[in-house]
Amino acid sequence: MANSKVYIHELVDIVGQNRAKYMHHMTANWGPIGRSERNMLCVGVWATVGSTERWPQTVNLWELDGWQGLAANFRHEFESPTLQDPSLEHWWAEAANFRSGGYDRILVPAQYSPTLEEAMERGVRGEVYSHETVQVAPGHAKTYLAMLEQDWMPIAGRIGLQLVGAYRTAMVNDSEVIVIWAIETWERWAEIEAAYDDDASVARWRRRSEGVAIDWRAKLLVDSELNPLKTGRVL
Repeated sequence: MANSKVYIHELVDIVGQNRAKYMHHMTANWGPIGRSERNMLCVGVWATVGSTERWPQTVNLWELDGWQGLAANFRHEFESPTLQDPSLEHWWAEAANFRSGGYDRILVPAQYSPTLEEAMERGVRGEVYSHETVQVAPGHAKTYLAMLEQDWMPIAGRIGLQLVGAYRTAMVNDSEVIVIWAIETWERWAEIEAAYDDDASVARWRRRSEGVAIDWRAKLLVDSELNPLKTGRVL
């Protein structure tokens, strides 16, 4: 069944040594509010492995019921004269101690990208996750996602990558794709990195995607303690 959800993808810059405190505050305290007030489900709050990208930082991913669900979420947030959900006043004040800002995207899933419910049913989870940001030729995000399904997914599964989600970024020139993979163990991740250099089928995928994928960058993530994919429970 095609995924009809829409997602909010957040990069959050953390103040000092407050990453674990922020992740707990986000999952334990915001997750249940988002679900009850906005039907906004936490797919995950992950810590970026600093050696692989910007630090200290988290990646947050939220699932909503399509564009109308996202519109309802925005109305709920901004209909107050303070431009802030009154029920979250205390939560925001506490969060300000842990974070300094961030950068958000709206993501539209590929049809084959699992919903949170489907990912949980399939047992998708990892000791570590790979987060890919792919810059594609303008207008070709859907083309790349189709190629990913046809040409890369069978190979990815063989080398140990489980799909968490594959998305195109909305409100841009159809020129960016975000893909998140779960990897069972750190040792399997090391084997995957070696395969990128040594496996002929991986090399063929890279050649096949040349011209559509202009550039890409991967970073590693690790779960917060309450992530649904880790615990098997929706927040």
